Amino acid sequence: MKVLTLLSLLLVSSSLLANENNASLDVYLSDLKKKQFDYDYEKNNAESSKLRDTWIAPIELNYSYSKSNPNITEQTNQSAAIKMNQPIFQSGGIYYGIKYANAMRLYNDYTIDVAKRKMIKDTVSILMQLKKSELQEKRQILQIKNADINLEQKKEEYLSGRLDSGFLDDAIYQRNLVKQALFDIQNVKEKLVAQFQVLSDLDYKEAPIPHLELIKQEEFLKNNIVLKQTDAQIEKDRYYKNVTIAKYLPKVNFTAGYNWQKSEGQKFYIAGTLRDSSREINYYDYGISASMPLDINMFNDIESIKYDYLKSQVVKVDKQLELTKLFEQVFRNLDNLDKKISLSKENVELYTKLLSDTQDLYDAGYKTEYDVENLQNSLEIQKIDAKVYEIDKQLELLALYEMYVNNGE
Repeated sequence: MKVLTLLSLLLVSSSLLANENNASLDVYLSDLKKKQFDYDYEKNNAESSKLRDTWIAPIELNYSYSKSNPNITEQTNQSAAIKMNQPIFQSGGIYYGIKYANAMRLYNDYTIDVAKRKMIKDTVSILMQLKKSELQEKRQILQIKNADINLEQKKEEYLSGRLDSGFLDDAIYQRNLVKQALFDIQNVKEKLVAQFQVLSDLDYKEAPIPHLELIKQEEFLKNNIVLKQTDAQIEKDRYYKNVTIAKYLPKVNFTAGYNWQKSEGQKFYIAGTLRDSSREINYYDYGISASMPLDINMFNDIESIKYDYLKSQVVKVDKQLELTKLFEQVFRNLDNLDKKISLSKENVELYTKLLSDTQDLYDAGYKTEYDVENLQNSLEIQKIDAKVYEIDKQLELLALYEMYVNNGE
């Protein structure tokens, strides 16, 4: 099972944009987290179905039984009834009520989707930061090695009288700084591991990070789950406005019922004669009723709902602007990271040439082993920097993934 999970992760990471949807990165979430979201979806379906069918009136079943002895004999009374008062016309209220329930279901589904994507994004972000911290840890160890080399060189120069103690003190101080920085990196890494284990069942050491690619701004806005949620909000508010208006318009109900009554022991003396009035009867009734409320707050109620609808339209425009600015900021950040990557690659070429030349001079006896090792470490540091910047790019793109769905729904 673990092998299959890792295989699916590798497939996701190699072709993410070809299969971008809610399920594509679900594998990063723990089973408990996924189960919670499944229950949220199920509850939303149940609540929406209940809201959709609220126009269907319940059938009332009544039964009563009583016993008393006010006179000579004990009396019993029983009654039962089945009643229905079903709306059949509400000036469009039934139609818009069903539409509102469906719109509410869609809006709540998107709300759950947004929350789920936020958690997936947080989980993957933590994993990326963990991979980044591993690289930073390796980089810092190389810097410590260079600091140790620098300290040894300063010791030799100080002991030979070619350097005063101030330079030696500075070398010791710099070595302590890079070692303390390593402790900080390791501490942050431990916290990230704890956070990842809360959100995911995967082993962070084995789990690969997904590979994200930049999409076009038009695609990002067209297939944006946050904007789809605002569209659902507008649709929901529009139908609710119509439902509210219909609440104050004429409505017609169909009424029907069936009644049964039975009494026993109903004996009374009338003019000296004992008479029994016990009886059993049953009958039905049906009809139509019409009503229309006259509420002083009707216009205020409708106005209030209308402003909610108008506000939701403004919210969408504002959200589009916010997401456009987010995309532009991510694009600028990616451009800046690309420059840093290019610089690191240039430095790799530079250090590779310097290392080669220094190795030749060392072989000829003009350079020390410290010089070769120092340049070798510096070369590896530049290579690590390029990898760190690549992860930073993925972290930037992850902010877009959180809201992007290329399956269109």
